[in-house]
Amino acid sequence: MRDWNVVVSVHEDGFVYACELLEQLAPIKRSPYYNVLVMKVAELPAFMDKLAEWIATDPVIMTYVSRVMPAQRSFDFASVDEFEAKAREIARAWAPELAGKAFHVRLHRRGFKGRLSSPEEERFLDGVLLAALEAAGTPGSITFEDPDAILVIETIDNRAGMSLWRRDDLRRYPFLRVD
Repeated sequence: MRDWNVVVSVHEDGFVYACELLEQLAPIKRSPYYNVLVMKVAELPAFMDKLAEWIATDPVIMTYVSRVMPAQRSFDFASVDEFEAKAREIARAWAPELAGKAFHVRLHRRGFKGRLSSPEEERFLDGVLLAALEAAGTPGSITFEDPDAILVIETIDNRAGMSLWRRDDLRRYPFLRVD
């Protein structure tokens, strides 16, 4: 599935169960990576609410599904430079939502090993956002202790999905598990 917008990590014993459960909501496929699935979901908010409802009713789901990460924005890239240019553009578009807030960036990379470094790209995008906020006169700060928001990037080979999650989203959707 080339145009995924959700990445799902499953626990080793939960692969079949997770597939059977999640395929009720949208098409699901294996990725080339161990215990990682991808989905194409038409309506992300409805998908997230339904999954949260199922987990509230049956918390055992989380013993099979490790994390589910919907991507609010997605893009393809062929190089680190292209990844950085596209990620920078999306991050800057979200800067107004981070005005005066504490946040951090988290990158979960699969593929591009040796070329795309999660810590380096996280610091790069933290810097992009801090500079944009400073330029707008609404400085923010980086924190890992109870941040107001977390910008999450998932990559599978040369496709990336990005999302901005606020503190209330992280509480409402226990399956996000961003850090």
